[in-house]
Amino acid sequence: MVQLLESKANPFGGMVVLPTALPPDPIEFADRLDRSLQEWRNEGLKAVWLEVPIAHSALIPVAVNNGFTFHHSGDDYLMLTYALEDGAYLPPFATHYIGIGGVVLTPERELLVVREKYGFGDRPPTLKLPGGALHAGEHLVEAVEREVLEETGVRATFETMACFRHWHGYRYGKSDIYFVGRLRPLSKEITMQAEEIQECLWLPVNDFLGDEEISNFNKQIVRAAMETEGVVQSFIEGFGGPDTREYFMPPHLVDGSSVVPFPGS
Repeated sequence: MVQLLESKANPFGGMVVLPTALPPDPIEFADRLDRSLQEWRNEGLKAVWLEVPIAHSALIPVAVNNGFTFHHSGDDYLMLTYALEDGAYLPPFATHYIGIGGVVLTPERELLVVREKYGFGDRPPTLKLPGGALHAGEHLVEAVEREVLEETGVRATFETMACFRHWHGYRYGKSDIYFVGRLRPLSKEITMQAEEIQECLWLPVNDFLGDEEISNFNKQIVRAAMETEGVVQSFIEGFGGPDTREYFMPPHLVDGSSVVPFPGS
């Protein structure tokens, strides 16, 4: 008798095929997949999640021929799904990129700015804030401090989150959320990241705000960082640890009881 594929049920009526137990032979996989789909449908399950490691990519056409569709992929795998019943809900993959920029301002009101080598679309590159995309598993505060250091060589410490921008149609059909934090410089010496940046300098903030070539968006997020109190990195106990969560709350709510300072901040 043909064996079922090794799998485990999830809490939502779905079956998750174990990628580490997939047979490498496409013919064996086809037989076991057909048998498994029949069994899971008879059991009243709603959907199947099939993760195929890149080493077993020969199995992908077999799955597609059986009605599976692509859901998302990583560097070394492809996730496919199959609805066992009409109307089965399959939650979509991540819909957003996350980025953060840093308003690094000295007590003398000098602003750290960069000019990237490449513009956006047809627009030439102009002076802007250092910043970039988060790495997987990275907190916002970690990311902005890292990006500032990587692009400019300036060490800076996060103070508050000033604002954020939400943008649909950003890249590859995904949306983007761009946060803006205010940071205090711990050093001033610049070591520019030559691979991505063509210019990096400390600029009087009034010169930045008065420069007609700089976009209104960049000017307004700098104003937000300068003129508002913002929200600070904090932690609320009871929902996991600070390795997986960070919260941003108004400073007056960080009372050391219900809301505490973020550990290590």
